[in-house]
Amino acid sequence: MSEGFAPVAPPDAGVRAAAEQRQASLTKPPGSLGRLEELGNWVAACQGLCPPRQFERARVVVFAGDHGVAAHGVSAFPTEVTAQMVANFQAGGAAVNALARVADATVRVVDIAVAADTDPAVSAHKIRRSSGAIDRADALTSAEVAAALAAGRAVADEEIDAGADLLIAGDMGIGNTTPATVLIATLTGTEPVKAVGRGTGVDDHGWMRKVAAVRDAMWRVRPVARDGIELLRVAGGADIAAMTGFLAQAAARRTPVLLDGVIVTAAALVAEDLAAGASAWWVAAHRSTEPAHTAALTKLKLDPILGLDMRLGEGSGALTALPVLRSAVAVLAEMATFADAGVSTAAAPTEDADSPAIDMRK
Repeated sequence: MSEGFAPVAPPDAGVRAAAEQRQASLTKPPGSLGRLEELGNWVAACQGLCPPRQFERARVVVFAGDHGVAAHGVSAFPTEVTAQMVANFQAGGAAVNALARVADATVRVVDIAVAADTDPAVSAHKIRRSSGAIDRADALTSAEVAAALAAGRAVADEEIDAGADLLIAGDMGIGNTTPATVLIATLTGTEPVKAVGRGTGVDDHGWMRKVAAVRDAMWRVRPVARDGIELLRVAGGADIAAMTGFLAQAAARRTPVLLDGVIVTAAALVAEDLAAGASAWWVAAHRSTEPAHTAALTKLKLDPILGLDMRLGEGSGALTALPVLRSAVAVLAEMATFADAGVSTAAAPTEDADSPAIDMRK
């Protein structure tokens, strides 16, 4: 079952080749800017334009939703925090807001499954109040999965139609690392004890409860482990399903995405399963401290830009990496070529065997 998703065409290979050629002509030794060159080439290929344009409307969408498993001691914070943080996002007081101001991005929050009423301005796409406790019940019904995927696709369309040229998915939801870990561990064949991290900072007893919840949910999901949509229904959640639709639709609409942490990357794994090739439109922003995140990045063959031991979510890691991506665009678009600047290129190797050797150790 694919819910209307289809394979995604990759970014423009011809433009990527042109970007690689341009990199070789810029006033620097070849490869001297390392990963920045690769990132700039990727942006050019995504835009179908060399040199690429600087991002004019980078947009973060925070998908908010609660999870019934949080009632069973897997989080250090109560469920009430989710609705409170949604209001904080709207007021501009969260980490994602502060980092967005630095990175020249804007923030939108969408209530997908918060276990409380929220401002009508953010709840137009709400699916339900909290997803089910996945260690003992299904997260969603089949109709709710379809609605959540459609909501994510609709949000992506809304943002791209409004001019977004770079998208970031963020997350907010107490207990959401538990379903994310179940999805990742199931899709990567990772044992629960190796996949489970501390999330919001649970103590040893909380970690053990979380391992047990992940183990039980993985057992429940085994019969449908090969079906991405059924995975979301049994052991995901409305917010993660919406992120899945969002990421797949962004790729289908040829819009690049900076992936954040473990929650978003869990959704990315399912999105790649539903829309093969979508991952070519994503770059991993950072590597979080959650063990499952590394497993997911390895499965997706994505090399993160940063490694700052972050584990907040919200899109915070992606926003921290955004200035690096902007730098990659600036280098490729704004540096002069050797010809333009009148700078000599590297000397051609001589074939004169009589030329004296120069000892660089002196």
